[in-house]
Amino acid sequence: MPFLGQDWRSPGWSWIKTEDGWKRCESWSQELERQSNPCNVSHSIILNSADEEIFNNEEHEYASKKRKKDHFRNDANTQCFYRERWIYVHKESTKERHGYCTLGEAFNRLDFSSAIQDIRRFNYVVRLLQLIAKSQLTSLSGVAQKNYFNILDKIVQKVLDDHQNPRLIKDLLQDLSSTLGILIRGVGKSVLVGNINIWICRLETILNWQQQLQNLQMTKQVDGGLTLSDLPVHMLSNILYRLSDGWDIVTLGQVTPTLSMLSEDRHLWKKLCQYHFAEKQFCRHLILSEKGHIEWKLMYFVLQKHYPTKEQYGDTLHFCRHCSILFWKDSGHPCTAADPGSCFTPVSPQHFIDLFKF
Repeated sequence: MPFLGQDWRSPGWSWIKTEDGWKRCESWSQELERQSNPCNVSHSIILNSADEEIFNNEEHEYASKKRKKDHFRNDANTQCFYRERWIYVHKESTKERHGYCTLGEAFNRLDFSSAIQDIRRFNYVVRLLQLIAKSQLTSLSGVAQKNYFNILDKIVQKVLDDHQNPRLIKDLLQDLSSTLGILIRGVGKSVLVGNINIWICRLETILNWQQQLQNLQMTKQVDGGLTLSDLPVHMLSNILYRLSDGWDIVTLGQVTPTLSMLSEDRHLWKKLCQYHFAEKQFCRHLILSEKGHIEWKLMYFVLQKHYPTKEQYGDTLHFCRHCSILFWKDSGHPCTAADPGSCFTPVSPQHFIDLFKF
């Protein structure tokens, strides 16, 4: 007799012994849905006495289930959660596993909603959302789209509350609005999963977010403690040398006159160019001043337009080459290798996108 299951190595369902016999345990997602569903209201409140005489018990149960299902499906603030924060990446069917893993499925399983609360992972998630907005938006399923925009909403609200990283989010929203504008104007020529009116509403929401960020005012903190102005010059210089983004250096240089002077240091911009770009790239875009000196600051921004810069993140997703599993290193995964640490590879945002290209 042929085996009809997806994986013959699966441990099977979880069962519990009761007085009436063995019963199968409910899945974790169904339990979460039942607990978090605000529409779990008794029939006596929703239906009047006349309705109760019309509907029998079976019809009551069917109406209640349908009402819950429709609410859960249409609630834009509802996300899909999974207990495991890792996903097996497979691109083709095997005897043990059928189908393949999609970008949207990985996006749903890896708990990016919690990752944005971690300062080490915030920039990583934002960059990943930006790459998806540029090229992979049409590949997301309906559930993945819902999770994508819910996470984006949390990111915007976080920036509005703590006033940190507004420039990153502005760039993300600009790329997303440009992509959506092109897709909506070219509807029929490209595939957009979902109703066109939903995408128009999402575009309006993005424009509203952009307006809120544009009107964001940085409040000056008056706590009487130590400030940047109180630090010695050599410490301020060390802070600037540890920044890997030219725009961060320019922004920090606007804080005080001392920082403005330090941010124009030619050696600082030379080190930044040497960190991000190769010497061959310098020769192609060499910029000299009237005195014959190399304008390293101008060269950095010119080179940035032509070549990608190195990306630094406090924490990233990891890929286990032995198990073919994508996971957060803190959460781990059930690795079967003898030396698990030797199988882990950090995954950049672009590598994450490339894993799901077929």
